[in-house]
Amino acid sequence: MADIPVTRAAGDAGAVGSAGAAGRSRGLSATLVLALGTFAVGTDAFVVAGFLPAMAGSLGVSESAAGQSVTVFAAAYAVLSPVLATACARVPRRALLVGALLVLAAANLASALAPNYAVLLAGRVLAAAGAAAFTPGAGAVAAALAPPERRARALAVVVGGLTMATALGVPLGTLVERAVDWRTALGLVAALCAVCAAGVHAAMPPLPGAAPVPLRARLRALRRPGVLAVLPLTALGMGAGYTVYAYTVPLLANAGVGGAGVTWMLCLYGAGAVAGNLAAGTATDRWGAVRVLAAGYALMAAGLGVLALAAAAGPRALPLTAAAVVAWGAGSWCQTPPQQHRLISAAPGETALVVGLNASAIYTGIGFGTLLGGLLLPLGTASAAAAGAVLALAAGAWLAGTRRYR
Repeated sequence: MADIPVTRAAGDAGAVGSAGAAGRSRGLSATLVLALGTFAVGTDAFVVAGFLPAMAGSLGVSESAAGQSVTVFAAAYAVLSPVLATACARVPRRALLVGALLVLAAANLASALAPNYAVLLAGRVLAAAGAAAFTPGAGAVAAALAPPERRARALAVVVGGLTMATALGVPLGTLVERAVDWRTALGLVAALCAVCAAGVHAAMPPLPGAAPVPLRARLRALRRPGVLAVLPLTALGMGAGYTVYAYTVPLLANAGVGGAGVTWMLCLYGAGAVAGNLAAGTATDRWGAVRVLAAGYALMAAGLGVLALAAAAGPRALPLTAAAVVAWGAGSWCQTPPQQHRLISAAPGETALVVGLNASAIYTGIGFGTLLGGLLLPLGTASAAAAGAVLALAAGAWLAGTRRYR
């Protein structure tokens, strides 16, 4: 998650830890605010799926076109993340994080006021720039502010904000859109980003930037055969999970789920995502990354396959649909811990670089999956869900072919 060199973060952590109880208290406050910031970033990325039909109708475009706003965000994030990490390396950390959150606030406000589809897409690109600048730095700063014995917990708290956004983003979007409208929902996300910016400025002590790592150096890990073999699996697996993510509401409608049931199903997806992510770390340590990934891809393929059948036949077997939604969420979000474990093992001396590359691959997969789902949506949500199941099986086949890179 962090693109700042670990050695620098460790040095900063020592300086902060020596400040005593007051310094530790301020570090804790800053960590909690950073977690709220990652929650705001994740909500911005995931909330759109909750009000996609209303957004499409308001802007006069198809649901497929509206869903491509997720593709645009993900593609821009994947491209901008390494570029901004290089360009902003020397910027003091507090100024960088506050500025990134203010960019996010402005981008969401622009999206909320968008008079047409083109302006909405421009707002999503700007939002991706803010997210790409904030997310990697937040983890590194949390590590810098925590004493060594609490550094892992600090990172877990910050990452937890993003995980909670994954679980709650779409349900929140659905609930807020029912209470008000999609423009107000994005306006509230903009307000949350502004509040987080003020909180980071107030709670975070000044920290200097780092020596810039040239973009060419950031990409040098791609020369390693193990990284080249393992990294594409991140994009393929995330692409499988996101073929119908932006189109969850119409998918569930075709599966016979409507009204309040949609919100409950979305909450089940989030619960599965959180459980899968948390269980994957422990399971990877115990059984190895390859076994965990194989189980995750099988679970995802099964969940998406059942949803495809439900959307095609339109049955009202809600317990089976609910189980499929949980399996889909768990399979989609159990990938990151074992994949990062494999990549770090493939390039142990370049941890920060491969973690950054993995983050770009995650958003590349999200963009690819959403694009594919949007292209298939005119054929029906069942086709898009079936494509996701096929991609999950393809990810399992790729894993089998690269399993020697443990």
